[in-house]
Amino acid sequence: MAILAVDVGSSKTTAIIAENNGNLTVSGVGISKSNGIKKGIITNIEEASKAIKNAVNDAKRVAGIELSSAVISISGAYTKSIKSYGIVNVPNKEVTLKEINRAINSAMINAAVPSDYVPIQAIPYNFKLDDSSEIEDPIGMSGSRLEVTLHIIIAQKSGLDNLKKTFKLAGLKIDKIVNSAYASSLAVLKEDEKELGVGVIDIGAATCDIAVFVNKALSYTDYLPIGSHHITHDLSIALHTTLKDAEKIKLDFEDYVNNSEDLIEISVIGNENEKQKASISTITQVISARVEETFLLLNKKIDDSKLKDKIGTGIVLTGGFTNFYNVKEIASNFFDGLPVRIGYPKEIEGLVKNLKTPEFSTAIGLLLYANGGNNKYEKDSNQNFNSLDLEKTNKVESEELFNKKNEKDEKQELADIVKKVNKKQIHSKNLSTG
Repeated sequence: MAILAVDVGSSKTTAIIAENNGNLTVSGVGISKSNGIKKGIITNIEEASKAIKNAVNDAKRVAGIELSSAVISISGAYTKSIKSYGIVNVPNKEVTLKEINRAINSAMINAAVPSDYVPIQAIPYNFKLDDSSEIEDPIGMSGSRLEVTLHIIIAQKSGLDNLKKTFKLAGLKIDKIVNSAYASSLAVLKEDEKELGVGVIDIGAATCDIAVFVNKALSYTDYLPIGSHHITHDLSIALHTTLKDAEKIKLDFEDYVNNSEDLIEISVIGNENEKQKASISTITQVISARVEETFLLLNKKIDDSKLKDKIGTGIVLTGGFTNFYNVKEIASNFFDGLPVRIGYPKEIEGLVKNLKTPEFSTAIGLLLYANGGNNKYEKDSNQNFNSLDLEKTNKVESEELFNKKNEKDEKQELADIVKKVNKKQIHSKNLSTG
């Protein structure tokens, strides 16, 4: 089975093809510059579709495989999350996948989803069985009443429509849609971290996507419209230089800091041929101000989750911003003493060295998601119930289909009987009249 994962970011679009022949193996990669996207939002469907098409065509050419559908990421710019609760009886006093599915469905029905939004993922993160709470997995347990707390990621209908149109124009069908922060988490987190509580922050070119895991399950997601491009923009304004030179200063900042000279030569904005001098100390002040503000805002987002006291293992930073000089040490000063580490994607066979970096965490996470590396239970973007135990999931789905068929057959049988009775009554009435 071949999988195509497409991550559409603000600066680049990444397409990765992997094959599963027992082990997941990367066979093709394509990367193109993103156009028509600002702060994670599609602003030009035609330009964005070209970027997708270019990346996908490159990946297909390298892999030698033709694929028409993809698992894709969706930026937090399009989504928000809500919480809902569901409760069901356990008829046979033992919890099966059927009861878990029913409880999730009950929570979905109870969810207060705004009219202009639709659910794209629903993940249970706290089960309660009778009076026992915070149950990780109730399957096989005895009880009479099952409750679930559900984390639901919802997306704007208009944004989702634009995303679908963009992929359709690129010649691709969307197989599943996955929240960017969730995908990145699958790529960089260890099981112990998810169990003991962890916050993941994926900082890209123009956005920060946030996820918090508690008791192995996704419990919170959020978004901040700030990224590394803001540093470039700040430098360009402060130094009166071109965006091109400002970007180079940002990327080479570590070299400047370790250099004894305090002045560097840069272009003047509006006239690239004219040169001027810029102070390293001024550059440091501009960059420090933006980086510190970013982490202050991110820490507030983590506070807003109301889950900071349950984050036992700390904060994992991933995304392209983590390549910035000394970022781990800087971030460690802003999360109230929580440990901070840089998250690198998990090893996948065939993954070349330059893709083993944090900026490709989302794309790698999409592959892992499509390969069954997601949460224990979930409603996906197609509103299908998924479990890591695929055999049992299929059994549940088969039983539900069988029950629906039986119900339909019974209704049809009843309708046929009523029809026959009515026919006999009409016939008898005609005879008596005659």
